[in-house]
Amino acid sequence: MKQPAKTVLVAASVALVAVSSAALAQDAGTEKPKPDAYPGKAYSPYAKRSFPARPLWGDSHLHTALSMDAGLFGNRLGVEDAHRFARGDEVMASSGQPAKLSRPLDWVLVADHSDGLGLVQDIAAGAPEVMRSEQGRRWVEGMRKGGQAGVAAALDLITTFSNAKMDPEMFANYSPGSNKYKSIWQRAVDAAEKYNDPGHFTALLGFEWTSLVKGANMHRNVIFRDGPQQAKRIVPYTTQAPVGSPDPLDLYKWMESYEAKTGGSTLALAHNGNLSNGIMFPIDAQYSGRKLDKHYVEQRAKWEPLYEVTQIKGDGEAHQVLSPDDSFADFEHWDVGNLDLSVAKTDDMLAGEYAREALKRGLALEQRLGTNPYKFGMVGATDSHTSLATAQEDNFFGKHTGYEPSPERMSHPFMKTDQGVLHSWQQSASGLGGVWAHENTRESIFDAMARKEVYATTGSRMVVRVFGGWEFTDADLSSRQLAFLGYAKGVPMGGDLRKREGESGPNFLVYALRDPIGANLDRIQIIKGWLDADGKTHERVYDVVVSGDRAIEDGRCATPVGNTVDIAHASWTNTIGASELATVWTDPDFDAAQSAFYYVRVLEIPTPRWVVYDAYRFGVEIPEGARTILQERAYTSPIWYTPAK
Repeated sequence: MKQPAKTVLVAASVALVAVSSAALAQDAGTEKPKPDAYPGKAYSPYAKRSFPARPLWGDSHLHTALSMDAGLFGNRLGVEDAHRFARGDEVMASSGQPAKLSRPLDWVLVADHSDGLGLVQDIAAGAPEVMRSEQGRRWVEGMRKGGQAGVAAALDLITTFSNAKMDPEMFANYSPGSNKYKSIWQRAVDAAEKYNDPGHFTALLGFEWTSLVKGANMHRNVIFRDGPQQAKRIVPYTTQAPVGSPDPLDLYKWMESYEAKTGGSTLALAHNGNLSNGIMFPIDAQYSGRKLDKHYVEQRAKWEPLYEVTQIKGDGEAHQVLSPDDSFADFEHWDVGNLDLSVAKTDDMLAGEYAREALKRGLALEQRLGTNPYKFGMVGATDSHTSLATAQEDNFFGKHTGYEPSPERMSHPFMKTDQGVLHSWQQSASGLGGVWAHENTRESIFDAMARKEVYATTGSRMVVRVFGGWEFTDADLSSRQLAFLGYAKGVPMGGDLRKREGESGPNFLVYALRDPIGANLDRIQIIKGWLDADGKTHERVYDVVVSGDRAIEDGRCATPVGNTVDIAHASWTNTIGASELATVWTDPDFDAAQSAFYYVRVLEIPTPRWVVYDAYRFGVEIPEGARTILQERAYTSPIWYTPAK
């Protein structure tokens, strides 16, 4: 079946809530419009509007010098510096060079690791609490020597922590129960409160719970809806015994106790399943061997509404081994091993690591246990350990201070063990979270996250919306108020399709607007996953609208958009692609008896990767094997369909 491409040119003044096209208006016919078809509640369509009008851009995963693995590698910027930078101020990076965002963020979460708060600062100072320990003396001596000795000391500390072999007497000073730990947490909360400016800039409160099982990543970021009154009544949950635990079920218990104690609200989002060596999204049993049961799936569904699908340590949407028919699945992967490269990756681990496969597994677990534990929305974040929330390719400040811009940063490995190597050029500049919140406040942003009306990008600030329903038509594309129609006739990203109406399959109203200072758009895709009658899961990628006059045949556009990248000058031109794309797409393969999910992936035209900017600005060679071109992308939260019972 051949489908014509639909390209929509959007008036910038209404692009955040609507799409308009004279060509599509002609497609809708010349019938006189009926007054009751007007979607507004008043003559002014923007009066009495009850839905969010624009995405708020932010980073839900940023580390400062308080995090062990940030301070150890030379980060000297604190919580206040991180907030100043995120709101748009120019700051001096730890490497001594000025840094600033192209545009301020709307919100940020400083999510320092909850284990070991204050340890690095005391190592640097040679504090008595550290020097009494053989481990501590070793790390102090290494950091004082600097250079490779300092790096070796940092890696030794991280490996020791990863294997739960920290000196318990020393580490107790940097764990819940100590006055030092409580004081550091409360000062961090105060610093965030200082920069929280409701309506203009939101400083969310939270932390990273850094669960590691023999180097396998099961990290979660914990986010509070609340302010300092609630946050100061607790200290973060940790992973090291005897106070903490690496088991997510124990984290959920802590979250429940937080809400009971403070009257507040909290949620968690997992990240970097790609470094978990298969244990992030279990299908039969947890890492411990504990079989999945009703309790597990209900608790995970309750406390983890989001997943961080893209960030500096690799993209986690899909993998080419799992999705061989997806020509865009081979993107920015870290798939060599676990977090510390102590165990090499094997293909059988991949299914427990990537978001698309997790969404499919969730359908199967729901059929088996009654609840879908992987019914998550998708966000992007940086996981930067420099205190600098940079996600643009031309403004990339690395994961650690040692990888801030320099002529040498591409030339040495990021991590190397007997199991494999991660090259420095494999760091990804990704990513950002777009939140469809009603207003720029902690409460509103949290509520949008909780209802999953969020999406991820790999760094671009493209505007993307998708609504699922049963009665969208091509005529809807002629309206200047697409969002009004979307909410009136369907559900937004993160929602569940309403009860089926009629005999047709679900249809989706989707549109995207390019980043104002970014690249044009290549295409919009809808990824569908479903569960068949035999309990097997499947997936398919549909190209639903593409730029230019390229054809879509049977759901696929085989013609590439082209490439205008000039490697030598680190530039590209927007002479291909489209500034906006929109369409109404109906699932041609719908089966009302099958559970399914649908999410949108938007691709930009090819642009230079950060290594190209380094080569151009420093006059150095790009290492052999380094990818130089990428297509930035967005991933929306899914919309789910559940058969009527």
